[in-house]
Amino acid sequence: MSAETRSPLAVPALPLGRLAPLYGAQALATGATTVSTVLASLIMSSLGRESLSGLPSTLISASAALSAGLFGALMLRAGRRVGLGSAFVLGTVGAVLGFLGARAGATPLFLLGASLMGAAQGGYQQARYAAAESVPESRRGTALGLLMLMSVLGSFLMTGFSGAVEGLGDRLDTSAEVAGWLVGGGLLGIAALLILVWTPLKSPAQAGPARLSLRGAFAVPGVRSTALALATAQGLMITLMSLTPLRAHHLGMDHGGIAALISGHIAGMFGFGWLTGPLIDRLGLRVGYVGGALLLAAAALTAPLPGPAWLGASMFLLGLGWNLAFVTGSKALSRHPAAQGVTDGLGYVAAGTGTLVGGLVITHAGFPALASACALLALLPLVSAWRVRRG
Repeated sequence: MSAETRSPLAVPALPLGRLAPLYGAQALATGATTVSTVLASLIMSSLGRESLSGLPSTLISASAALSAGLFGALMLRAGRRVGLGSAFVLGTVGAVLGFLGARAGATPLFLLGASLMGAAQGGYQQARYAAAESVPESRRGTALGLLMLMSVLGSFLMTGFSGAVEGLGDRLDTSAEVAGWLVGGGLLGIAALLILVWTPLKSPAQAGPARLSLRGAFAVPGVRSTALALATAQGLMITLMSLTPLRAHHLGMDHGGIAALISGHIAGMFGFGWLTGPLIDRLGLRVGYVGGALLLAAAALTAPLPGPAWLGASMFLLGLGWNLAFVTGSKALSRHPAAQGVTDGLGYVAAGTGTLVGGLVITHAGFPALASACALLALLPLVSAWRVRRG
């Protein structure tokens, strides 16, 4: 068999050595989120603001929504390294301010730190597009899945050191949830240093077939339905992830039990990237959208069932459903850099709305009512799957 005959069947190798700093930075960012913003609702409760327990996540999502488009535009002009490095530095500052505010009982300062952390997330979450741009389109799902698999290492590392975080809180005369913000700031600072030694393979403008305007990118068939799937998955995942720890707290679970819930959720989000990424490369976008929608709905329906075990199952399914929808949508959108930042912004708008409304729904109607509404909304990615089939 000639080389020409074999080449179409060859699987391109991933440039792992060149991508290692990017993957490492994203893993550290996930660890920072695990020990800080995920548990922000508990800090608000400790500050005597339980009715506003969803407010920090709302501010985080709102800030990310506002910054995502700006960071996307910055990356188009100045490149991924400048945009991602700036985002990690901003996150470091926000985490330190959040720690200082929570420790001092200064709610406005804590919320300012949370807002800056959210603005940073609007930038560094776009690292997945940098990974996708570095490989051929037939391998982009695999590259995205590997990025998620590396991210779970950072989260598990932080969960494994939950005892050390509690010890740090004791030494600082504060809680483990508050001390986690200081730890998160350190992790984001290291991530910023890693980005300095990373060399992008290409600029965002070279990733797609053409550098379109924002309006032109959203006029391309399939882009709007992709944005719908990404925004739905992000909104539902953040809403339930942020408010489920509060439900677990009401059920009497301690810090270690809640940390285990978060670990299961992170495992679903990132731990199966080795499987979901190649699966989407092989079977196509439609499978990812359908599987993601069904798993997200199952997670919402499982969450209100009695007992910690059901909460654990719900958090895992929530992460895995998000993974499928998110990898699928990100691969589809990797060819349209002009639409990436704005689409991420829409996801954060959905998340901010969900956490704010969700906190109020829990207060006035109970957690089961919120879960039922989320189960219905989880079916929206089926519209995206239908659009892929039509195409």
